Amino acid sequence: MTVLKPFLSDNAAAVHPKLWEAMRAADESDSPYDGDRLSAELDARFSALFGRECAGLWVATGTAANCLALGTLVQPHGGVVCHREAHIEVDEGGAPGFFLHGAKLMLADGEGAKLTPEGIAALVDPIRNDVHQVQPHAIAITQASEYGRTYTPEELAALGAFGKERGLGLHMDGARFANAAAFLGGSAQEAARAASGAVDSLAFGFIKNGGMGAEAVILFDPEAATQVRYRRKRAGHLQCKGRYLAAQILAMLDGDLWLANARAANAAAQEVAAGCGARLMHPVEANELFVRLSPAEREGLRAQGFAFYDWGTDSARFVTAWNTRAEDAAALGKAIAAL
Repeated sequence: MTVLKPFLSDNAAAVHPKLWEAMRAADESDSPYDGDRLSAELDARFSALFGRECAGLWVATGTAANCLALGTLVQPHGGVVCHREAHIEVDEGGAPGFFLHGAKLMLADGEGAKLTPEGIAALVDPIRNDVHQVQPHAIAITQASEYGRTYTPEELAALGAFGKERGLGLHMDGARFANAAAFLGGSAQEAARAASGAVDSLAFGFIKNGGMGAEAVILFDPEAATQVRYRRKRAGHLQCKGRYLAAQILAMLDGDLWLANARAANAAAQEVAAGCGARLMHPVEANELFVRLSPAEREGLRAQGFAFYDWGTDSARFVTAWNTRAEDAAALGKAIAAL
């Protein structure tokens, strides 16, 4: 029997042992909801990480993190500009429209699933400023993007400046934020351009990076956290034993485990990329690889035990994780090179 070599998704990766230890240590009586001592630490820990005052709230899913944050930036009659390949458009089952009470997603284009000020302007400039057309209220970007591309600090600064000039909030879907930060040299501040105030809110992903069931909503305007707390309860995401979610997040922040895990996943992706050559559809700047492969080639790789998703008719997506074995990454790179 061929042993499975998993490259389906970092969502399927194991939970890091330090998180199990942290949840076990939190397994004692404490105040319910977010009144416990661990939840109370989050604001200070994230403020230290990003180098500016912010609020950090736990939720159980990335979808909730994105939508609760966007709710602070967008009115029901407004719109959110995002890339047409954005996760909030393609893979969240209409949740943004549900959470935002009908606010519209406004789809823009950009290479590598990244937005630029010019691309956003091309979408929003033709919109008449009257009640008959939906007006944009916010921009949503993904770091790293849906094609594994990373926004540089300079690109984030340009988007932030554009947003402020146009009166648009800027939200960052950071499902793979750690991988982007690792690619940029390890700075959470630079990966969000936090010190300059470019980004208003961030969905900081931990589950894809070794977490079990906790993500963080980061509000760089702490006053917005009050609104999110009410929205979180109303949406059914205020868990009674929130200390277990806080324990996971704090364990990931301790000793920069979040960054070490991302570096491991990125390194595995580079190992695979070394064998892909001209088959790569996008530069590998995080832990996702998009590779041109015929149906027959894909089946040949699966016969060798590699698990991955098809991506259209002539390509595939491979995702590495914090615990991807070095020998599996090397074997995949060699198998693709040998095709």
